[in-house]
Amino acid sequence: MLQDGVLAFALLGAEWVLWVLVGLSVAVAALSAERVFYLTRDGTDRATLGRLINTFLTGGDVNALRSGLASADGFEARVLKAGLELAPYGTAAVERAFHGTVTAEKLRMERGLALLATTGSNAPFVGLFGTVLGIIKAFNDLAKSQAEASEAVMAGISEALVATAVGLIVAIPAVVLFNVFNRWVRARLARTESITELVLARLSDRGEPD
Repeated sequence: MLQDGVLAFALLGAEWVLWVLVGLSVAVAALSAERVFYLTRDGTDRATLGRLINTFLTGGDVNALRSGLASADGFEARVLKAGLELAPYGTAAVERAFHGTVTAEKLRMERGLALLATTGSNAPFVGLFGTVLGIIKAFNDLAKSQAEASEAVMAGISEALVATAVGLIVAIPAVVLFNVFNRWVRARLARTESITELVLARLSDRGEPD
């Protein structure tokens, strides 16, 4: 009973697996486009940020930096504004605010990247599964049509192998894109943490912040 059910499922062939892979490829493309749009637009203008930080490090005060950041937008500005809001409570409070905001922003930047990682690691196996199903179907067709045995098997196997190829075609870009986005996020986090450390060092030199 169970064997008959499994065989009936296998005889569906590899076509539905191909549609699954097509769906995954569309999801990967859509997610990648959304992440590029988000990460590109969410950065703080570097020239403006660099000018504000340099002014603060060379003798500016917290209020001037906070005022300059008020009109700035983007990941880096949000982290700095969250920390500087707690400047009156001391550098320890500022540091905790920096770390907490960076963690929250990191989750936002990494949203959806698990799909890329999962697709990259599993799409080849999905394709291989489709190939196995296709080969089972080919041999089942062979059993029913001995007269055209060679043609039936070769045609069935060649169609089944397409699933493995498609699985690789989906997986390779997904892995590449995951690595690109992961590197992009890590670089932005490292740059922001460097800025916050400089701000904290300047606040410490001044004693208790205003």
